[in-house]
Amino acid sequence: MTRHLALRAIALIDPTFKLFFLLRFLCFVAVVYLALHKIIARLSRKPDSKLLWFFSVVTAPLTRPVRTWLAPGATEDRIVSAALIFYAVLWLFVVLAAQFFTGAIA
Repeated sequence: MTRHLALRAIALIDPTFKLFFLLRFLCFVAVVYLALHKIIARLSRKPDSKLLWFFSVVTAPLTRPVRTWLAPGATEDRIVSAALIFYAVLWLFVVLAAQFFTGAIA
């Protein structure tokens, strides 16, 4: 038990662990915001909704890189869906890489 706590304390000091933890957190937040954007877009009855505008503004930096990979006429729903898939896969990759490189789940 004591050894496990000591290894956990060392992992918290390791800069690699901190980097993977930060990347995992950022990807998770991106997935949550994109999923909320997708839900709000489906439930919103008004296209000029303030809540839909908020999620469009918050997720714009996340969808911008994905927008360049898709065809020029892609719909907003398709762009948000592609961004959601991309960041979910990236999140899983970061979790697995953290486990591989640090030996702990970040």
